[in-house]
Amino acid sequence: MNATHTTTQVVRVPGRLVPLATLARLLERLDHSREPVDADQYLAVVRRLQQLLQDTPADEALHAVLEAFPSAAQVYENLQYRHAGLCRSPLERSLRSELAARQVIERVSGGEPAGG
Repeated sequence: MNATHTTTQVVRVPGRLVPLATLARLLERLDHSREPVDADQYLAVVRRLQQLLQDTPADEALHAVLEAFPSAAQVYENLQYRHAGLCRSPLERSLRSELAARQVIERVSGGEPAGG
């Protein structure tokens, strides 16, 4: 017999964030579903979540919800990317990614080889 261990995470959110947290939880479930997910349903959830994220001030409560639901955090980061880059990614990882990208660009554009 194969036992499955599940962890339940309790996230307390202010009333104003309940709709956003509910959609964030739904998106998380869709992303991790073992069953095929209807594309239209998925897009509807993401679009509604995007709208709520755009209308919600970035405060500690919002960031707590985003910490609890990585799929929603990714949507949030994609919305903010034009203005803030990878705003939820650790700075060191973002910096390494940027430096690696520059090296590749220099290498393919005829600049000095990376690392030399």
